[in-house]
Amino acid sequence: MLKGIPPILSPELLKVLCEMGHSDRLVISDGNFPAESMGKNAIVIRMDGHGVPELLDAILQVFPLDTYVEKPVNLMEVMPGDDVETPIWKEYQAIVERYDTRGADAIGNVERFAFYEEAKQAYAIIATSEKALYANIMLQKGVI
Repeated sequence: MLKGIPPILSPELLKVLCEMGHSDRLVISDGNFPAESMGKNAIVIRMDGHGVPELLDAILQVFPLDTYVEKPVNLMEVMPGDDVETPIWKEYQAIVERYDTRGADAIGNVERFAFYEEAKQAYAIIATSEKALYANIMLQKGVI
């Protein structure tokens, strides 16, 4: 056990977060995201039984967001024609606001298939059991 480290952050996840460098990307995926196929060139960490908000909150306690880009946090846009509500995005906004002074201005949206292409370039993908639709979020690491 370590002081000041959220207990949800496993040793494997902490190691990966430490290994990541400036501008590396981390995807925290919902339960429907094809983490294994998208993560063929990434480190895939299984966090079954956990949701995205609790992991996002814990990660942002130790993970600096990139200050050299306008939107270091990106969400997967809802596809046109999908009648899906995304209340989880409000949770994400509140969490980001706790850890980054830009608040909602740090959050952008990426078209679904472009998000998949960017996810293929991510350093790591965390696969969760999140049931909310369009709950995938990508973080770009900054410097301390």
